[in-house]
Amino acid sequence: MPWSLLLGLTGAMLARPLPASPPLQTTDSLAAARRVVAAASIAAKEYANGVPPEGGRITEPGEVEESIQFLDQAHFDVPLLPRAVRGFADSSLTALRTLFEHTAPPARAQTLADAISARLAAAVGGPEVLLPVPARPPSLARGAAVFHEQCAACHGETGHGDGPKSRSLTGPPPPDLGDPKAMAGVSTVDIYRKVLLGVAGTAMPQFEATLPDEDRWAVTAYVAALPYGGSEAAVVFANVRRQLDSAVRLRSDKVAFDAYLTFEQVEIDIRAKNPALANELEGRFAALRQRAAAGADPAELETIHGELLGALERGERLVADRGSGANLLAQSFLLLLREGFEAILIVAALMAFCTRAGAAARRREVALGAWAAVAASIATAAVLELAFEVTPAQRDLLEGVTMLVAVAVLFYVSYWLLSKIEADKWNAFLKIKMEAALSSGSALALASVAFLAVYREGVETVLFYKALLASGGNSGIGAVAAGIGGGAIALVVLYVVIMRLGMRIPMRPFFAVTGALLYYMAFVFAGKGIAELQEGNVIGTTVVEWMPRAPAVGIYPTVQSLALQGVLVLLALAALVRAVLVRPRDRGMVARP
Repeated sequence: MPWSLLLGLTGAMLARPLPASPPLQTTDSLAAARRVVAAASIAAKEYANGVPPEGGRITEPGEVEESIQFLDQAHFDVPLLPRAVRGFADSSLTALRTLFEHTAPPARAQTLADAISARLAAAVGGPEVLLPVPARPPSLARGAAVFHEQCAACHGETGHGDGPKSRSLTGPPPPDLGDPKAMAGVSTVDIYRKVLLGVAGTAMPQFEATLPDEDRWAVTAYVAALPYGGSEAAVVFANVRRQLDSAVRLRSDKVAFDAYLTFEQVEIDIRAKNPALANELEGRFAALRQRAAAGADPAELETIHGELLGALERGERLVADRGSGANLLAQSFLLLLREGFEAILIVAALMAFCTRAGAAARRREVALGAWAAVAASIATAAVLELAFEVTPAQRDLLEGVTMLVAVAVLFYVSYWLLSKIEADKWNAFLKIKMEAALSSGSALALASVAFLAVYREGVETVLFYKALLASGGNSGIGAVAAGIGGGAIALVVLYVVIMRLGMRIPMRPFFAVTGALLYYMAFVFAGKGIAELQEGNVIGTTVVEWMPRAPAVGIYPTVQSLALQGVLVLLALAALVRAVLVRPRDRGMVARP
């Protein structure tokens, strides 16, 4: 297929080669036909946004007014149309305007707009001439450059309508092009036509004469991808879901087939990474077409629809989700910094207690125990890595379980840090361990305290990094490694500051910040851990269609992942209430004579 983002056209039309030039038509008449069809189509869709399906009243006056302006604009091009269709176009545009003025049901307006499109397409050589499709997929990089040059001043660099000129514009403000909900009903063709024509009654200009067609398609592709983090594949999946919704609502095997043709644009990528999932999706698409053609009842179609949505969610994670390298780097850096810093504190406290107890010579035992723990942690990491050399399905299971175990440990540690947020509590905790080891008089006992304390941190670190690498995939290895390198340098600096310069670190802010960081990572790993188990078909995938996707923070639109994350949120709120309300009251009771 030519361009994966042009999803409003049928597969048969996309498969046909484009004629070298429109037969028997001048360039002016062809351009006029394109503008009239574009204006009528946009007008019908804008009208549907301002009038309920049954018609009879206006819910969004601005949308209806805009639709009428598009029709008025189209009338100026009627004299330039081929002579045989001028009368038809003029009377049809007038009839369409009348429907708008009488608040007719939007479906009637759409039917008339489709008739205008079909008649004018036939007059100029066919729909593929009326709306020529690029032979190659448009460049998103070029689209981003065009958007920056032509659109960002009003729409903003991220498309949220907050550009430097947006406040000084007359008329409606620029729409939020990055909002998935606002852009959900906007097709790629709609975007292209607005780039071509501009938007009547607003500051949006037309780019028919100022941008070549290649750049118009490129910026269209970029705008279509904005609500999905710039991922072209994510746009394809969004359109497949939209077509599936229509297929089930209309009980249409033809619309279901269109959805499959759209899916084919990402099928190769899915098959390359998970052939079994690609086969499963093919089978479910076929089942939906067959049952719709056989007149299956809505409940049966909804069941197939739900299964398809679950499989598509897993497919999108494979080919469209891209982890944030900056996010992974920051998590990796802070994770090593937190775990390493706690180990340094433990070792420093052990050393200090040895000195105060008049046993400075025994500091060597502490050092030996700490280094042994580091070596044991590295060995543990190697053993865990060997355990993951299994089949892909088993790997999904192990990675999912690892992340969920990490969730439990992260949440516990983050809560524990909140409970140890007072410096005196931290010191008391360490003092008990130290005095017991020193009083025993055994070198092994002291080394064991250091070993166990540091090894606990090491095992946690190994577990957390295994989960972090699993969440980031192969593409995130570099970012995680860079974070480890940065964290190691920061730990060396901290060690020098604490051990050599004797500087005191404010413990309360440290524990507060790192506790929040660990909770955040637990939340992310909860979503990604469930996703891994769903990839391995260990648990089901029940899609919540209205929920946005945010893979960078572990949010997936499934009941299973959202339920676990909801539990974490409730536990965090309970922990905060306990820390803020219960503990201060307990301290007040102890303070009373």
